[in-house]
Amino acid sequence: MAFFTTSDGKQLYFEDTGRGQPLLCLPGLTRCSRDFSFLAPHVTDLRMIAMDYRGRGRSDYDPDHMNYNILREAQDVIELLDHLALERVTILGTSRGGLIALTLAAGHPQRLAGVILNDVGPVVELAGIARIMEYVGKAPTSKTHDEAAHLLKDAAASQFPGVPLEVWRKQAEIQYDATPDGLKLRYDPALYTALVEQAAAGPPPDLWPLFDALNGIPTGVIRGANSDILGPATLAEMHARHLGLISANVPDRGHMPFLDEPQSLDIIRRVLEAA
Repeated sequence: MAFFTTSDGKQLYFEDTGRGQPLLCLPGLTRCSRDFSFLAPHVTDLRMIAMDYRGRGRSDYDPDHMNYNILREAQDVIELLDHLALERVTILGTSRGGLIALTLAAGHPQRLAGVILNDVGPVVELAGIARIMEYVGKAPTSKTHDEAAHLLKDAAASQFPGVPLEVWRKQAEIQYDATPDGLKLRYDPALYTALVEQAAAGPPPDLWPLFDALNGIPTGVIRGANSDILGPATLAEMHARHLGLISANVPDRGHMPFLDEPQSLDIIRRVLEAA
């Protein structure tokens, strides 16, 4: 277990394991460093770094929920790299983590050796946003990880057909803490309030200029073939704007692939080799 202190005094948790080429893993919106437990056995030859954003996992919650925003989280990533004395890394960003990577490409391109976007791009589909907003900040109804596994499997049946129950059991352990009173969210529920208030403040920014900043940086995209977040038209436009982009559609996966799939591992390795 390791922590570092941000410039505004928050203690943020990170894991730093292995030796070799550094791969910084940034999780999804409500997720934490455990998000990458499916990937970890496949990258034992790398230095794998994964962090919990503020308000997630083992990191400090922020009393000002409006600090749960991509710009602040991107600054936290830079401060982690400075803490580790890492000049450049390849970033593997899942969903929210990918948007943070885009932000870093625009503001700190010299820190990026490569970028892998896991099921996210400059356009986030409205259907996916609506689905996410249905569950963010809501306490789980399940009392045990076994119960949660069945609910996760049922909810994901259309996007993740054929994924066995034992995988969803592991996913439940990743997402929820077990307590004597039942399962608990592994993040600050105020994240929901932050999302609502940020959305009310104005229309979302155009992210294409951030994506364009990736030109010249080895970049790969992993897309769940059934994703409701990254649409095929967006992926096609990403290829048109970044001629060196490599990508893969992962069959029987939605938002987002677990990263242990052959197609996912191939993209990760190819970007690391180019980086």
